[in-house]
Amino acid sequence: MEIAPSSSRFKLYDQLELLEFSDKYVVKPVDSPHEGFSVDRRDGNIKPLDDNTSSGNATKVSTIFGVAGTIRLLAGTYLLVITSREEAGTFLGFPIFRVTAMKFLPCNGNLRFATAQEKKDEAYFRTLLQALETTPGLYFSYETDLTVNLQRRCKLAVGWTSKPMWKQADPRYVWNWHLLEELIECKLDGFITPLLQGSLSYQVAELQLKNTPSVISLISRRCTRRLGTRMWRRGANLEGDTANFVESEQIVEINGFKFSLLQVRGSIPLLWEQIVDLSYKPQLKINKHEDTPKVVQRHFHDLSQRYGEIMVVNLTDQHGAEGELSKAYATEMARLPNVRYVAFDFHHICGTTNFDNLGVLYEQIGDEFEMQGYFLVDAEGNILEEQKGVIRSNCIDCLDRTNVTQNYMAQKSLNLQLQRIGVLDSAECVSMFEDDYTKFRTIWAEQGDEISLQYAGTYALKGDLVRYGKQTVSGAIKDGISAMSRYYLNNFQDGVRQDALDLISGRYTVGTNSPSQLQPIGGSQPSFLPVASALLIGGVTVTSFTIHQAGRNTQQYLASALWAGVTAGVVAMIKANGRHLCSRPRLCHLI
Repeated sequence: MEIAPSSSRFKLYDQLELLEFSDKYVVKPVDSPHEGFSVDRRDGNIKPLDDNTSSGNATKVSTIFGVAGTIRLLAGTYLLVITSREEAGTFLGFPIFRVTAMKFLPCNGNLRFATAQEKKDEAYFRTLLQALETTPGLYFSYETDLTVNLQRRCKLAVGWTSKPMWKQADPRYVWNWHLLEELIECKLDGFITPLLQGSLSYQVAELQLKNTPSVISLISRRCTRRLGTRMWRRGANLEGDTANFVESEQIVEINGFKFSLLQVRGSIPLLWEQIVDLSYKPQLKINKHEDTPKVVQRHFHDLSQRYGEIMVVNLTDQHGAEGELSKAYATEMARLPNVRYVAFDFHHICGTTNFDNLGVLYEQIGDEFEMQGYFLVDAEGNILEEQKGVIRSNCIDCLDRTNVTQNYMAQKSLNLQLQRIGVLDSAECVSMFEDDYTKFRTIWAEQGDEISLQYAGTYALKGDLVRYGKQTVSGAIKDGISAMSRYYLNNFQDGVRQDALDLISGRYTVGTNSPSQLQPIGGSQPSFLPVASALLIGGVTVTSFTIHQAGRNTQQYLASALWAGVTAGVVAMIKANGRHLCSRPRLCHLI
């Protein structure tokens, strides 16, 4: 097992110089200026440096901190570079960095030869690239891979860490995997920077349990196979990949021991959707498809191959629209005898304040959860325990209720781990140590916020249940603001954001020989919402005013009725055309 720095470990170049010439970009390491490569600004062609490549005077010289890939659009290639970073902490002894700024450098000199429609399409694609430049929660390391969990990395072959970083990484958790293809082909291993989207946060708590120093790290890894936004990526695709699938790993380092607990979350693995239509809770729709049983089977086969025994905890409501989806889920799970399925109506049993009622769930699954265990390795690298299975939790969004539940299960496992090595006796638990318990809950709450920002665009709801074990007034206000922000983003912003994610993940590939396919993309999507909103507000205002004046004469009364009718008509129009008034993706279908 290699979890400490060694001389044979592969290391990326950590500080680069970007030289901008009129005809090319040149990227070279500060410490090894004879290494590097150039990118032609006309066609995006990549070449290794030679004596003539960087000759002449650059128009601009700047420092960058990584190369995150290239993407080819209609008029040429764009090079993605990391222009700003901040150290987020350490992971197993290695420095970890958070991306704070990125930039796509255009290599599209051929744009001047494009048609008017192609220029419009290219402008829209560049808008998507600008949205991607502000992607939250991207992490990287120059010295170690972040995408492989501790149990798996301890079982990898000797010499694994001497491979290039992109070869060490698990592609499903590399946010920019699709962008690395050209750099890999050019064998630029020292420059290729795999980015993890998730929550390294960096969530670290330094505890002093009974005067025993310990460190708890929390790292979450977002899968890129069904990458998307809250309302535009629900459920599963036909391959069994689910939306908002995140692997969370809690690592405890204490007295030379390292513990690891894995939990996963992911959207209900059926074919279902919830298309925004301006209503607060859009209608859930289960898509009837003959391959649904195969989709569910593929999903859980993949999980079993990676994690062992799977226990499903479904936290959705057991009535109403969620109840119908839960019923369909339970029906499909009944076909999988080797996967235990547990339905737990979180809202009904816990409400908004009774965090401790998760004990009811633990009574149902606690024995099996403890049998799944955790991973434990000592200071010499000897494996003492292995995690034999994993809990797969979900609610509708796999955010708020899921955060609370995963935090509860992680706390239970932490107690068992500390008891295992004698730090706590069998009658003690971490919640008895107020300061340490507060730190523990805080890292889980912050992780929930970061995962929610990536999927829903806002902080997580029910964060108080994780931080304090109860709902507070300030927390309720914060939840209300977040809920309204989600409504706005989901209805009026996420269509463009979804297109950007489909582009970055390779789900949509820009083609140069299919103008009819690209025709709808160019230009801006028309929206009648501002006009409708103005009519609605004006109608309500005038109606209220005329009603106030209606008692004076019949004419005013008729005017009130007229404006009330106009207002009702506008409301009906908005309701009937809600889907058309919202921001919608234009590049890919839902499944």
